Amino acid sequence: MEPIIVVILLVGLIGFGFPIFLALGLSGLLGLYMARGSMAFFFAPSSLFGQLNLFEMVALPLFILMGSLLGATPVGANLFQAAVRWLNWLRGSLAISSVGASAMFGAVSGVSLAGVAAVGSIAVPQMLERGYSRTLAAGSVVTAGALAMLIPPSVPFIIYGAVSSVSVADLFIGGIVPGIVLALALSLYIFIRVSLNPEEAPAAEERFTWKERFQSLANIWHAALLVLVVLGSIYTGFATPSEAAGIGALGAFLIAALIFRCLTWSKLLQILGSTARISGVILLIMGCAKIFGDYLNMVRVPQLLTEILTASGLPAWAILLAVMVLLILLGMLVDAVSLIVVTTPVLLPLIEALGYDPLWFGIVMVLNLEIAVVTPPVGLNLYALRGVCPELTIEEIIRSALPFVGVQFLVLMLFVLFPGLSLWLPGLM
Repeated sequence: MEPIIVVILLVGLIGFGFPIFLALGLSGLLGLYMARGSMAFFFAPSSLFGQLNLFEMVALPLFILMGSLLGATPVGANLFQAAVRWLNWLRGSLAISSVGASAMFGAVSGVSLAGVAAVGSIAVPQMLERGYSRTLAAGSVVTAGALAMLIPPSVPFIIYGAVSSVSVADLFIGGIVPGIVLALALSLYIFIRVSLNPEEAPAAEERFTWKERFQSLANIWHAALLVLVVLGSIYTGFATPSEAAGIGALGAFLIAALIFRCLTWSKLLQILGSTARISGVILLIMGCAKIFGDYLNMVRVPQLLTEILTASGLPAWAILLAVMVLLILLGMLVDAVSLIVVTTPVLLPLIEALGYDPLWFGIVMVLNLEIAVVTPPVGLNLYALRGVCPELTIEEIIRSALPFVGVQFLVLMLFVLFPGLSLWLPGLM
């Protein structure tokens, strides 16, 4: 009965508008108090500090800083322009270029909101100006921006690794293939869509020479080099993800300050302040969620759930499908960080009992989050695009995202039904 009271309190606090970290912390503290009395006031701070006192956590603010510094440069616009020059021979090239630019920007930022803002502010106005349909312009950008969550370096992977004790480096490697597959699937959907409905995307009138195409790479080589250095240092074992994040933040600072010369003292202070706020919010949620998760483990909720479902006689694939649907529904109501830190301690024992790899589960969970960030009412990418493209209404953006969500779901099911697709590359490293 006590766990039910705690869950009701959590839902009630969130429903009354309490910050998610406060709702998690208070609910967990109440649960610990009912289970252990006054010792709860010793357990709760220990849980919070134990979650945050991890070396892996250093990577979180550093990768956010790296993305914020590069977001202050023209890198996003340059990536989009380079993609346009190389893909202009395709019908719907601007929309496909948005997907490509978002994927590449995700590799240097790790934050989906940054990708939507950087690419959307350039791509959507150009598409509307050249006669693209509003739904294609908005949908291609708002969903492609979520690729930053999957393509390393990925902030959700860092959070999942800290909660589950799965290697962050393995998660980064495991996210490469799903990220590429999802980007190709979105691009293929756009190509098929505009081929069947040519009025949605007029044929490209501009023609670029090979010289102009290669010249466009001159504006993005530094960002590409930074990604190779950061990820290469991790995959070769030269640096841990946290150390590589420091290299990435320093490289991003040099690119912004010396190459683009777009950093002023006020701008730098603004970026540092924004990074501190975002990191602080995420870390607070993670710490308070650990209090809540430790209470659930203390009263054996994950173990009981595992025993009930494994004894139910349902096939593993049916249980797994139910878990995926649950994550999608929760993702529509809870932000990505909270979803990872709250559900992982509960669901991971069940997934392992069914014989699945925790590394694989982390990858499909982030694929789930890709859907969550573009579905209302808590789809943050929807509101980020509305912020940089005021000519679009939020209703238009939501409608435009729905067909692309269908593509995302099909890709999710592909990696759910065939776990080896996301595990073969980590197995080679």
